[in-house]
Amino acid sequence: MSLQSENHDAPLDVEPIVSSDSAPSSPELSSTPSEGSIPTPGSPIVPISVADSFAFAFDIDGVLVRGGKPIPEAIEAMKVLNGGNEYNIQIPHIFLTNGGGKFEEERCRDLSEQLQRPIQPGQFICGHTPMREMASRYETVLIVGGEGEKCKQVAEGYGFKTVLTPGDIIRHDAATTPFRQLEVISSSSPSRDLTGVTVDAVFVFADSRDWGSDIQIMLDLAMSVGGRLGTRSETFTEGPPFYFSHNDVVWSAAHEHVRIGMGALRRMFEVTFEDLTHGTGKLRTHAFGKPQVSTFEFASRLMSQWRYDQHGLTEAPKTVYFVGDTPESDIRGTNAVDAKVDNEWFSILVKTGVYQDGTEPAYKPRATVNDVLEAVNLGIQREMRKKVASSLKEKVMDGEAELEENTMLPV
Repeated sequence: MSLQSENHDAPLDVEPIVSSDSAPSSPELSSTPSEGSIPTPGSPIVPISVADSFAFAFDIDGVLVRGGKPIPEAIEAMKVLNGGNEYNIQIPHIFLTNGGGKFEEERCRDLSEQLQRPIQPGQFICGHTPMREMASRYETVLIVGGEGEKCKQVAEGYGFKTVLTPGDIIRHDAATTPFRQLEVISSSSPSRDLTGVTVDAVFVFADSRDWGSDIQIMLDLAMSVGGRLGTRSETFTEGPPFYFSHNDVVWSAAHEHVRIGMGALRRMFEVTFEDLTHGTGKLRTHAFGKPQVSTFEFASRLMSQWRYDQHGLTEAPKTVYFVGDTPESDIRGTNAVDAKVDNEWFSILVKTGVYQDGTEPAYKPRATVNDVLEAVNLGIQREMRKKVASSLKEKVMDGEAELEENTMLPV
């Protein structure tokens, strides 16, 4: 018999952003000066305009950063987006990564230092950010992954009521994971009596630092009676739901070759559960992150709010350029969204991360470039060509209208 797994990864579609009907129509480039436009001594005072018809969204690892260090072209790309381009325009942009393990504010501080410019939480989404919308749904949750108890703190910050970690369970019963040394577990939380405690859901916030121990505890809960610690179901169909912040099997790190990530842990968990239950069990697993619909919906809402808060823009951008390094998540998700929404999502694949130059990507991007700077310049030039074409079309139409009017004049 085969595993009966309820895989609830969201379908690859997304509803379009609904703009306010009362919002005034805007020109191709807004003439509203940016507050960040500061002239230097002796330079002409030229206000920086804001591009209101298009925006950018960026993956981080393999696009802007690799192994904790900025990709050189990324720093220059940020300058271009901030107005350092021949058109003197600022371009709204957000960051959408499957990574996590820290508060969004902390990730923004790290990224600000790497990119040498301020990044705000209002323009940043990591893999577990959408999970905060689920905080009121469950009473007691197990949070897996990340360094020490950082993810536990993040979950509590999201509003989750009772948060446990694998370390809490091991402190309660050291025999749970016989090969894990207790002294390496953070002792910042006191030992708790977890007898009879029921875990309502499991959230994998970030990559595991101890795959063996974490998978063991996840399997115990998957085979439990309704998530109650220390119990074993007779049917293996009663376990709590498991939520993964993303499903990437590999990611781009400092090593010359890609490293395995949360998607690989999920697969190991599911296959081992099938083996242990002889194919009779039922597992409820769900994934957030790219390319899932819920993540792109969340990103669309955040982008809309960010553009309004920073620039007063009320209409959705006509084009969103998404720059990523992973065809299976970045490009797949962008193309799927583009096929469903009213505005355009334009996928750009860079060669600085997971994708290896010369290979055939499983999901085809609209454009492939060497690095993020080329991606930004490609998007800007494409928009400028569209603007010129639109202007010429208007002139032709105006000329035809004038000619028609003249031919109707009496002789």
